[in-house]
Amino acid sequence: MFEAAEVGAKVSREEYRERAPALRQSLLQAQQELRATGAFPVFVVLAGFDASGRSETVNLLNAWMDPRWVVTSAWGEPSDEELERPAFWRFWRHFPPRGQIGLFRMAWYEPAMADRVERRIGRHAFESRLRRIAATEQALTADGALILKFWLHLSASAQRRRMKTLERDPLSRWRITSAHRRRQGQYRRIRQAAETAMRQTSTARAPWHIVEATDDNYRRLTVVAHVRDAIVAELDRAAAARAAASGNGRANERGGAAEPSIDPLASGASVLGVLDLTRAIDRERYRVELAQQQGRLNRLQWQAAARGVSTIAVFEGWDASGKGGAIRRVTGALDARHYRVIPIGAPTDEELAHHYLWRFMRHLSRAGRVTIFDRSWYGRVLVERVERLASRDEYMRAYSEINEFEDQLVDHGILLVKFWLHISKDEQLRRFEERQRTPHKAWKLTDEDWRNRERWDEYELAVNEMVARTSTRRAPWVLVEANDKLFARIKVIRTLADRLERALRRLRAARKR
Repeated sequence: MFEAAEVGAKVSREEYRERAPALRQSLLQAQQELRATGAFPVFVVLAGFDASGRSETVNLLNAWMDPRWVVTSAWGEPSDEELERPAFWRFWRHFPPRGQIGLFRMAWYEPAMADRVERRIGRHAFESRLRRIAATEQALTADGALILKFWLHLSASAQRRRMKTLERDPLSRWRITSAHRRRQGQYRRIRQAAETAMRQTSTARAPWHIVEATDDNYRRLTVVAHVRDAIVAELDRAAAARAAASGNGRANERGGAAEPSIDPLASGASVLGVLDLTRAIDRERYRVELAQQQGRLNRLQWQAAARGVSTIAVFEGWDASGKGGAIRRVTGALDARHYRVIPIGAPTDEELAHHYLWRFMRHLSRAGRVTIFDRSWYGRVLVERVERLASRDEYMRAYSEINEFEDQLVDHGILLVKFWLHISKDEQLRRFEERQRTPHKAWKLTDEDWRNRERWDEYELAVNEMVARTSTRRAPWVLVEANDKLFARIKVIRTLADRLERALRRLRAARKR
């Protein structure tokens, strides 16, 4: 794979001086156009052997572009805060918004490759990590991101010469550490890991570019030209897509087709139709069970906090289905230091400039806490689908993106519990009318609630498909019969306690082994 990058490619000093000014100007112009259109974010990943010029290339790109619209990130060993969250959390926090460029040194490839090179993981585990990386990059590129990945290559002999040169110079000697010398002895293993990574993660939308890095001038011009050309080509492609969508008269806010359709999977009987909405509980029994289950949940959460077990509870449901009341009964059982409620409304401009999962990833808590989402990432396949805010392509690919996202949460040891609170259409009308008559509840009822009610059938089809595609063995949906609020609250809090108790039991059993 690397033979073509060991041929001794060079650019003379005179040629570099001749070509560099025009290349710099055209790169800056491409960046300015990207900034003006805000069409997509750009991810530039710079990987390669030690002494191959990764840091110098990052510095050059920052020097040649307007640094105000460049996000530069590099990572070392994860902090305690980062270790308490899924592995990709620390990378998502630094993702650039649309219209900006992110420069990343090794990024999400470094932990996986280091674990493989140091033999902390085997081949199968390494390939599994690479599949997760590929899935994340696919989600980003499907959302419009431009991902450019460069492997700055040195042969073993060229690396030895480069490191000796750096060590001889007193001004650069500090750059060569014992870790660099150790990795130099692992050259063959690093090369093998890199070849595997490139084979599994180089795609049409996120390709790897192998650049011979023996000659600095050649490396600089080659990387910059690739970045410039890719941005220009993607700007042209995005403009053509917007023009085509506008010509069809079907452009949504992001410039894509927003033609809704019902998937055949959702055309049969609804999973909501089999729920028994007559299930109820009398008030006296409710008081007793609520106290019992809240006390139980409180004890379990203290144990979870001590053991670093995090919980994410997702609440979705019809307007007026009782989500707020159920959440208050859950938080009433918890110490305020252990939980946070995240109410989700319309995305802000900052959130719209990122992949839709970005605003949820940033709210993941530290270990041992409870995060409650009052509405969630499922808005993509519910309200955005029904309200024509997402095209069919966008919401259809969201199912697999959500499943992958939730798999990352569960793999990290997070307990994920998803609730859909279901009420009948008649019960919703009764609650709407009650809100209208009650002064301290009237604020809850909006014109949007009435408008959503008119699209009940479309929402029910969307919910049916959501459950069918995202209720997995590892992250199943809990469908809650909520015509009786008291019954719904008890089911929610008992389910949370049951799931947390089961998770703690599994953790104790695993530690005994």
